[in-house]
Amino acid sequence: MRMTKRGTIYQLAFMPRLFPVNCYLVEEDEELTLIDAALPFSVKGILQAAAQIGKPLTRIVLTHAHDDHVGALDGLKAALPSARVYISRRDAKLLSGDVRLEPGEPDTRVKGGVPKSVRTKPDVLLEDGDRVGSLTAIAVPGHTPGSMAFFDERSGALVAGDAMQTRGGVAVSGKLQWRFPFPAFATWSAAQAVESARKLQRVEPSLLAVGHGPMIEGPAEAIAEAIRAADQALTKAREAHGRSARS
Repeated sequence: MRMTKRGTIYQLAFMPRLFPVNCYLVEEDEELTLIDAALPFSVKGILQAAAQIGKPLTRIVLTHAHDDHVGALDGLKAALPSARVYISRRDAKLLSGDVRLEPGEPDTRVKGGVPKSVRTKPDVLLEDGDRVGSLTAIAVPGHTPGSMAFFDERSGALVAGDAMQTRGGVAVSGKLQWRFPFPAFATWSAAQAVESARKLQRVEPSLLAVGHGPMIEGPAEAIAEAIRAADQALTKAREAHGRSARS
């Protein structure tokens, strides 16, 4: 595990060279909030990082319910039974293994590793705009139907989960990056992901922290370019689909 600090945000990167999977500790005045729970073997590293910082870990917040973001959840809850678990109301269904779509959602199947045996139940179901300590929850559907990002109101740091990636180049979820294609393969709705990226752009983050890849300071230009590239890819896909439908 590699730990990198930016202000009150600590990135914990597991397998950083091979297949980077990140989770984050957010330091509050008297406690820590964990954003995402990485992989099953990450329990020890997360607990050691919290002990090194020297504050109790009291909240576990999930950006979405894919295996590589909830892997250590059961182990952490066993070690920290009083820690409260937060996830969006929508992705709480995925956390329970329910992949059925809700009315009005794009009719494409949910992709990626949806957990099948997580025992931990969430304590708090989040909606867009809810507060968790210093963090504001932002609904960013696309990668999954209930994906959320978390904006630190103190510093402007944005923890975006898989709404974007920085490994293999900064990209919106669903935009295929051949150097690291896995987030795109696991994306439910690329069109909704672009709209969510625009929503994140509007908060003007000072720091972009994602599930896969390094943190980026001053990310405005990179986010804008990623949105342009994702838009172009969607346009090409729609044109190709239109030609195929006419032939």
